[in-house]
Amino acid sequence: MIRAALKKVVVIGGGTGNFVVLKGLKHFPLDLTAIVSMADDGGSTGILRDELGVLPPGDVRQCLIALSNSSRLMRSLMNYRFENGGLGGHSFGNLLLSALEKVTGSFEKAVEEASKILNIQGKVIPVTTHQVRLKMVLNNRRILEGEREIYLSQEIDQGYKTIYLEPFPKVNPRVIDDILNADLLVIGPGGLHTSLIPNLLVEGVCDAICQSDARKVFVVNLMNRKGQTTGFRTSNYVKELVRYLGKDIFDHILFNVQKPTKQLIEVYANEGDLVENDLDDSRLIPAELLGSLAEENKKDLLKRNLIRHDSKKLAQELMKIVDHL
Repeated sequence: MIRAALKKVVVIGGGTGNFVVLKGLKHFPLDLTAIVSMADDGGSTGILRDELGVLPPGDVRQCLIALSNSSRLMRSLMNYRFENGGLGGHSFGNLLLSALEKVTGSFEKAVEEASKILNIQGKVIPVTTHQVRLKMVLNNRRILEGEREIYLSQEIDQGYKTIYLEPFPKVNPRVIDDILNADLLVIGPGGLHTSLIPNLLVEGVCDAICQSDARKVFVVNLMNRKGQTTGFRTSNYVKELVRYLGKDIFDHILFNVQKPTKQLIEVYANEGDLVENDLDDSRLIPAELLGSLAEENKKDLLKRNLIRHDSKKLAQELMKIVDHL
């Protein structure tokens, strides 16, 4: 009896968005690949980049943990963040990846070895293996230097001229192969300017996405970020991605219709507003995708990322698409 080949699903992004998608999809029989932005330069990752000259480990670490089938203790260890001393602010996983890069002489090999340690289901591939910095030129001619500065900016929604990577990086060849051989490409959710677009700025990535025969899904963010995507609706996100892709390639647009509690929306008022849908489009897939509020967080509503996608619900909607491929 010949077994049917597993459907190949490629997730493109970075940060928490990738984590949520991968965490849900790993429970299904799929050939999974995470393509990860290499523009991160904040926090522990930024310090390790500057002091050790390594590639940014933070987003890769999150993807590895999401795909890991190892013990809960091992996953917790990878996320453990030292609170004080010389290592204060660093996560163990970031230190491990940076040490592995030094020992193996290659960030890709470091990711492969960490993948074995964590027994991951799938692959995690950096979009480029070259050191890059994300930069943005605003309409007022101010230049934002690095992902962190862009992430913290409150004036991007006043308009920007361009966003680019410096130096212009060569793509990791494995990225092109995986995109061209995918059955489903998932872009988003994630920071528009800091997690999604940086992948599209790498040479060859947009061309490969446009040429791929895969079904292409855009998962719309739940929340806008004030000062960056203030008042953005679904169409604004699609338009901004198309600006870099060169054409509208999306077959499906997955959008959340579930509303958070009024209390949570008020907590987020200073950070941003809910993304509203303004598209009347056959590609739109409306679904209840909101994650539940963890018990330990109910007393502390000021913790980050409380309004987030539910990984199981998101995976179920994506699997409906996979099942029709």
